[in-house]
Amino acid sequence: MVVLWRRAESDPMRRVGFTVSRQVRGAVARNRVKRRLREAYRATRDAAPPGISLVVVGRPGVLNQPMTVVTGDMRQAFRNMPGERFAP
Repeated sequence: MVVLWRRAESDPMRRVGFTVSRQVRGAVARNRVKRRLREAYRATRDAAPPGISLVVVGRPGVLNQPMTVVTGDMRQAFRNMPGERFAP
């Protein structure tokens, strides 16, 4: 997955959008990747700094990895972003 972000000074809330690369063949598979990414975000959203806008781009590997790995990858991406966090 690729996590793109930017600071949103005017809005203190987090905003997130999900998209999936066309490298994932078939609409069913792309929707499954989006569902897995949304679930990983729900589990890790407190690790992201507030006041940012996120775009999470799903890649084919998200389908083959266990959810614990997907969640861990997302948590690690949030740790690499500068800013305050509510939870580690």
